[in-house]
Amino acid sequence: MSTAPAFREVNFDGLIGPTHNYAGLSLGNLAAALHAGELSQPRKAALQGIAKMRTLHGLGLGQGFFLPHDRPNAGWLRQFGFDGSDAQVCARAWTEEPLLFAQAASASAMWAANAATVSPAPDTADGRTHFTVANLATMAHRSHEWPETLRQLRHIFADERYFAVHDPVPARFGDEGAANFMRLASPVNGPGVEVMVYGEPGGRFPARQSAEACRAIFRRHGIEDGLTVQQSAEALAAGAFHNDVVAVAHENILFAHEQAFADKAAFYAALAQRCPDLIILEVPASEVSLEAAIASYLFNSQLVTLPDRQRALILPMECRETPAVKVWLDSNVGANGPIHAAHFVDVRESMHNGGGPACLRLRVLLSREAEQAVHPAHLLDERGLDRLETIVGNHWPERLAPSDLGLPDLWAQGQAARTALRHALEQALP
Repeated sequence: MSTAPAFREVNFDGLIGPTHNYAGLSLGNLAAALHAGELSQPRKAALQGIAKMRTLHGLGLGQGFFLPHDRPNAGWLRQFGFDGSDAQVCARAWTEEPLLFAQAASASAMWAANAATVSPAPDTADGRTHFTVANLATMAHRSHEWPETLRQLRHIFADERYFAVHDPVPARFGDEGAANFMRLASPVNGPGVEVMVYGEPGGRFPARQSAEACRAIFRRHGIEDGLTVQQSAEALAAGAFHNDVVAVAHENILFAHEQAFADKAAFYAALAQRCPDLIILEVPASEVSLEAAIASYLFNSQLVTLPDRQRALILPMECRETPAVKVWLDSNVGANGPIHAAHFVDVRESMHNGGGPACLRLRVLLSREAEQAVHPAHLLDERGLDRLETIVGNHWPERLAPSDLGLPDLWAQGQAARTALRHALEQALP
């Protein structure tokens, strides 16, 4: 009998912050551009995110969360020459540099798939779980997230017996975290095949993940045989600004669009050599076009294994409402396939800004001992989920236009929300 430790995947979701808005800041993100200028619903957005977490917890999966970042980020604005109190800095920046201020107020840290790249312990040279915080250098509104993300990761995963948390790769080399990372492993407790997907610059939209960053992360994490794979130019041009918009991997399954990768034949062959029981579940473009896949976020679903070993997709409602995607799911998801069930969740507020179920979470594969070393206040049960819902109901604004970002009352509301969350974390401690 194997003495390998039991591992399970815990999803850490970003709690959607009170400044969630549609300012249209992300070039290449078609959904964000489509909804730019519209009214957002921060309270509804956060409650939708919590409902998704509750769904995963109810299915018997591990669930944690990250705090929303302090927004507007007055400290970042000070680097542009604004001074005074936080309120004075924000007021002057809003008046003189409204676009810069909108970038400082973005709630985009909610998409925890971009928080870091995570190599689980079975893969790494020292047997610890390694995190490299993403620099998010390509987009100004995300480039200032990493210091707070680093603080939270080092707080949540503080036990250096099990975890190593690294600073970001230098910002010249774009890195957007786990959204461009995949891992295949069979058995799940054994070493996995780690894959990082990069884009080549020069196309219609910016390529956000550099090959240099991918290789640097593998070296930092002690990954000897990681694969770096180029995303297809067609996928980038169609609006797949991250790999997780066109492909996702879990255990021995690669679930991908036919047009996801630049040289899929070589990639598939390399995977097959390393993962003997590999299952490639490829969706043909003739059945689901790139445009339909990106609009519905079919591949930005969470592919999970339930406690009974059934595999399931956690999909956005848009997949059920996109005819070609629904037909494909009805034909390919079920008892006779590698994916046995589909669960649909409503995360429309996030979807309108270009983030589906998988964008909202960072996957961390943990042994029992390592999970016990995670900061307990960031692991959720029903009581913790109830607590988050109450705080959101009390402190998040109901509606927000991009023009409302300059309201001092909104800044004060955000500070009150952060204070309430910190108090809730203290209450959650055993």
